Amino acid sequence: MQHLITTRDFTTQEIKALFERAEVFSDEKQRDILAGKMIITIFFENSTRTRSSFEVAAKRLGAQVVSLDVSRSSSSKGETLFDTAANLDAMGPDAIVVRHKNAGVPHILANYVHCPILNGGDGSHAHPTQALLDLLTITRYFPDPTGKKIAIVGDIKNSRVANSNIELLTRFGLEVILVAPPHFLPETNLPTSHNIKEVIGEVDIIMSLRTQTERHQNQIYGSLKDYALDFCITKELVGERDIILLHPGPVHRNVDIDDAMLRDSRCKILEQVKNGVILRMAVLEKLIGHS
Repeated sequence: MQHLITTRDFTTQEIKALFERAEVFSDEKQRDILAGKMIITIFFENSTRTRSSFEVAAKRLGAQVVSLDVSRSSSSKGETLFDTAANLDAMGPDAIVVRHKNAGVPHILANYVHCPILNGGDGSHAHPTQALLDLLTITRYFPDPTGKKIAIVGDIKNSRVANSNIELLTRFGLEVILVAPPHFLPETNLPTSHNIKEVIGEVDIIMSLRTQTERHQNQIYGSLKDYALDFCITKELVGERDIILLHPGPVHRNVDIDDAMLRDSRCKILEQVKNGVILRMAVLEKLIGHS
């Protein structure tokens, strides 16, 4: 049985095959590939895009979706996470999608259930389907991404999106530059910069990240306005450069990206959302479509 806990769970060839299937699903037609299958989503952290994207993907493939409201579940009454997993598993789901504030939870839960676990984000560790949809979006514009340069900008140290993208994008031959203030940078062997203006002229792609204020133990920047002065992706900064701009959402307007760039045709955020559905359709089909 195969799970999707990190991007490493899929080989390069498997990912290429996923992208081919995702393109088939881009017609947005309803299918019955997962008819009779039941998928449970259990999100211990807030989510708009990821949760709804998985649910739309599952329903578009014909599956039933049971969405667990954690605030009303027994976990809010003292039930352990593992007992919750065991009880859900007893209901016979075909897959469980989980998000949790603590890194490693999906990996641990995989030992307590008899169906594939799909990681919808665990702490600052991993967000595999986000990285996969990001790469899918990139390959729409750069069919062979080898040698293309991407600047990942923002709170990289606390970002599960950054972690998953660094692994995946470097595996596919992209050159990754990390751009952030010193306290937002992890220990890394990758090129780094503290000034987006130093690298803007050499990159093909910018991936802006949200500042993960909920993961900061202490206030690090004086204000988000101060942070934006140095790291906001603005129309003035980008100019007429031939790049694409990505962001996993939610966007802090005029902190991560300014209003003008969000309206710019080079900003592919809504395309990422659209690609998220078809990518997750391909993942669900791969993991449970033939079981």
